[in-house]
Amino acid sequence: MTAAPSRSDAASAAAGTTAPEAGAAAGTPTPAVGAAAESLPAWANDPRYATTIRRRPTRSVRVGDIWIGSDHPVVVQSMINEDTLDIAGATAGIRRLHEAGCEIVRVTVPSLAHAKAMGEIRKRLEDTYQPVPLVADVHHNGMKIALEVAQHVDKVRINPGLFVFDKPDPNRSEFTPEEFAAIGERIATTFEPLVSLLKEQDKALRIGVNHGSLAERMLFTYGDTPLGMVQSALEFIRICDRLDFHNIVVSMKASRAPVVLASYRMMADRMDAEGFPYPLHLGVTEAGDGDYGRIKSTAGIATLLSEGLGDTIRVSLTEAPEKEIPVCYSILQALGLRKTMVEYVACPSCGRTLFNLEEVLHQVRMATAHLTGLDIAVMGCIVNGPGEMADADYGYVGKTPGTISLYRGRDEIRRVPEAEGVEALIALIKEDGRWVDP
Repeated sequence: MTAAPSRSDAASAAAGTTAPEAGAAAGTPTPAVGAAAESLPAWANDPRYATTIRRRPTRSVRVGDIWIGSDHPVVVQSMINEDTLDIAGATAGIRRLHEAGCEIVRVTVPSLAHAKAMGEIRKRLEDTYQPVPLVADVHHNGMKIALEVAQHVDKVRINPGLFVFDKPDPNRSEFTPEEFAAIGERIATTFEPLVSLLKEQDKALRIGVNHGSLAERMLFTYGDTPLGMVQSALEFIRICDRLDFHNIVVSMKASRAPVVLASYRMMADRMDAEGFPYPLHLGVTEAGDGDYGRIKSTAGIATLLSEGLGDTIRVSLTEAPEKEIPVCYSILQALGLRKTMVEYVACPSCGRTLFNLEEVLHQVRMATAHLTGLDIAVMGCIVNGPGEMADADYGYVGKTPGTISLYRGRDEIRRVPEAEGVEALIALIKEDGRWVDP
């Protein structure tokens, strides 16, 4: 299970591959030197071929003590599944998620009673545990709920398709421009008190569009499309802009990865074109469970992150919420955006392998998985050994039968009997002062 990230992880990630350094673009290919530079073709410097990710520049938005934006590590979120009226159960659920490494926790507030319960939940967290950044989820005609819950949380999430909700008319065939504009004015009038309150309290807003809940007028005008999702979000963003409120995070969730990809790409392009550098919250909603739910989420989230889009993520699984957190951190680590656990490099095994690679990898992982920020390579033969693990901090290589060669970087340090390999690896890490007790 992935360990909760430390505050030092946030600092190191912010200083590393997550954001450009001043005066330089993160992810820009390293220029060649000497004669080799003269022989490189011009196309080799295309930024798309860079080995680190260049994030889309976004403003910083504070949620409690966590910052979201391109100058900060990509933030991990999830949502409890307890009823918010169950104050003890909801408090315990929030704490479990936070202890598992979830940095921002969302709760549902479908009624005014649920919104008021958030005050007691927040107090219990502060009295019995610690403050946790909290987001309240508000949907159908939720202005009164939002105004109440904004007093008790750090961010309010509204759904543009449901926030000012009219029951669909089965006899309607179109919206005239006048009808469309009139509803827009009603939305602005209804929405303004919440924006003003959040601005006054220096709290955040998530404009969270869902593909499955677009407003009827958006569906008639733009269709059930990524364009409809983008226009729905932009309507609310422009209201906030007119009110000089900018603590905004935007999400464009759908249950199909291709829709997710198109929607977020279009949203980022349109926001940048209109001068709205707001962070994006990524997710594939209703992804399911098991391997497929994880793969589906990764297909959408990792693809966008690799393009530089996304400042906070949630993997939505039909499982206990705590099980979402390791998936989030694994995605971020695989892309080099955060490093919160050991990176294991291991060959797939073949006829050249000189020991039971699966068993040995398990032994090495069990002994070292609590460490943070190391790269450890476990290689079964000399062919895939020193070359394939060149970037690892430590290597555990089968070079001859019954013997393990231990490496520090590219340098072989010592050879030990196979039965002593794991203990010798631990000893080497300790010699370098990089070991901590579990």
